[in-house]
Order: sequence, then structure tokens, then C-alpha cells
Amino acid sequence: MLEKQDETTQARDPQAKKGRPTPKRSEAEANRRTRVTVPKDRKEAARQGRERMRVEREKQRQALLNGDERHLPARDKGPVRKFARDYVDSRWSLAEFFLPAAVVILVLSIIKVPTLQLLSTLLFLLFFVFVILDFVRLGLGLRKQLAERFAGQNTRGAVAYGIMRTLQMRRLRLPKPQVRRGEKP
Repeated sequence: MLEKQDETTQARDPQAKKGRPTPKRSEAEANRRTRVTVPKDRKEAARQGRERMRVEREKQRQALLNGDERHLPARDKGPVRKFARDYVDSRWSLAEFFLPAAVVILVLSIIKVPTLQLLSTLLFLLFFVFVILDFVRLGLGLRKQLAERFAGQNTRGAVAYGIMRTLQMRRLRLPKPQVRRGEKP
């Protein structure tokens, strides 16, 4: 068995025949021309380019919905980013309720009752401080887990990626969450 592998991996003798006839120059040139399928019409080339881009975008959109790692955009690819997504998605976070709360607070601030306007301002400041504290807690925890799991690997930008993911409501996150809340990432 080992002898067969050695025979097949050996380089062939430079003086030996290659096993097929050498093509004529005209045939070789014709083969090169037919392999490259560049349309003669610029409009047709642009249309084909747009179609390729549309197909690629559709693959990325499906990957974002299904979590398929092969076709994800570059910003979401890799085991480090997947871990950051799973880490964020497995926890409750106050930051994901920031946008809905901001809308409610905005509506309260529009009402022409001075006490409600003051209350809305104080609520917004208080909520903002709690969201910042939540970011710090999440960022420190994620940084620690990344250092343990991916020691020696490039984890640059993963903490910011995770923090930005917490600002989105869970059901609107892309790529879709792959873990339930409370599960270990």
C-alpha cells in the first residue's frame, strides 16, 4: 500500500511523454478564447455583473436568516464573532429595550404637562446610565470569556460587535440568534 503511494507521488521523468499530443497553436488559442466568457456588449456585461451581485446578496441574506457561516458577510464570520453573538444572545440585557423605551420617553416629553416632561427627562437619564452600566458589565464579561476561549487568537472588535448587538431587539438581530436565553454559549 505504501509503495503505491510512493509511486504515484513521484515526479514523472522530464524525458517521458505526457500521454497526449501537444495541441496546435491555433487550437490552444481557441481554447483560451472560449474559456473566458466576457460579453462583447458592455450593457450585457453590466447586467451579468448586477445579476451576480444580486445572487451573492441573496445568499448573504439567507445566511443571516439561517446562520449559515459559509455565506455570512465578513463582519459576522468566524468563531470569535459567533461566540460573541451567542454570548450576547444567551443573556437578558437592558440595552435591547433602549429603543422602545426611548420612544415612550419621547412621547412623554411631547405632552404639554411640565411634571410629565420632567419625569420623562429623569427617566431617560436614569435609563441611559443603567444601559451604560449594562454595557460595561457585558463588555467585561465578554472580554474575559474571549481571553479564556480564544487565547492567542485575534479577538479585535469582538467586544464592540457584541455591545452593538445588544442595542438591537432580540427578534430584529441579524444573524438570527442561535441560542436561547439562559443557555451556555
